Amino acid sequence: MRGVISEKLAPFLAQANEALAESKKQGVQFSPALVRSNLDKLAPLIGEGPALSFVQDRAVQAEERAIAVRVYSPAPEEALPVVIHYHGGGHMCGSVELYDPICRKIAAQSHCIVISVEYRLAPEHPYPAGIDDCREVLINYQACLAGLNFSNALYIIGDSAGGAICTTLAMQSQQDKRLRIDKQILIYPSVDYTGQQPSFTENGSGFLLEQDKITWYFNQYFKASDNSKAASPLYGEISKTLPETLVITAGCDPLRDEGLAYAKALKAVGVAVHHHQFDGLTHAYMLLDALVAEECQQTFQLIANFINK
Repeated sequence: MRGVISEKLAPFLAQANEALAESKKQGVQFSPALVRSNLDKLAPLIGEGPALSFVQDRAVQAEERAIAVRVYSPAPEEALPVVIHYHGGGHMCGSVELYDPICRKIAAQSHCIVISVEYRLAPEHPYPAGIDDCREVLINYQACLAGLNFSNALYIIGDSAGGAICTTLAMQSQQDKRLRIDKQILIYPSVDYTGQQPSFTENGSGFLLEQDKITWYFNQYFKASDNSKAASPLYGEISKTLPETLVITAGCDPLRDEGLAYAKALKAVGVAVHHHQFDGLTHAYMLLDALVAEECQQTFQLIANFINK
């Protein structure tokens, strides 16, 4: 069923759809530079995050590269839980800097350490390069916490493509014991690269994230020889050993139904799953805080409750 948009977002969407129609009329084609620029233009709507006692750029050293991270702590002297954050952006866009206000709010409201990961992006670094970076940070996260106190609790969080990364690492953790995940938090996650869920079509136009753009993203992310279904966490191994999970979906999101399907699949094997849907919101609503501040605050509270319960 197609979603019904919130009145709070209707004027913004009308402008976005008008601009999209004009760009198509002029024959503007997708490009990495264009989609990255367009996502970065949402920064004013995200707003600013709170001041924290500790914010520092650090790195996790992999075999042949250093993976940049930004570490946040509201109370460096306290033994706080650690949350590793993987940003969204279709595996092509997004950055630690763009998501800085969101990570600050998570750290402040959940009273936790947040490690935000600057993983490699497609098409310059196609699948699975970004996942490899995120796995390295998950395995070696303590290396970037020098001088900070922290507890043994370890959680991961991601929105959209970041949700895909979370669920992929969770799936891998069933076989790789170096990957310890106590809980995962998924915000409108991308878990099905086949585009077969009903909402992919039902919500595939007019709601900010367009069906043709999603397909283009995936074509940039995967090489021709890759099996996109095999890479989809929804179709991977799902067992009761997966971590307790919070899934947050948006009613006007093309990815809505795959998030619901993933939550259902976890419940079916006995994983503790908590789900909340914001019916009138679009994909990427967390980047639209200025327009839907109440719903964003509710989301941060859901995250805090899940982390601290």
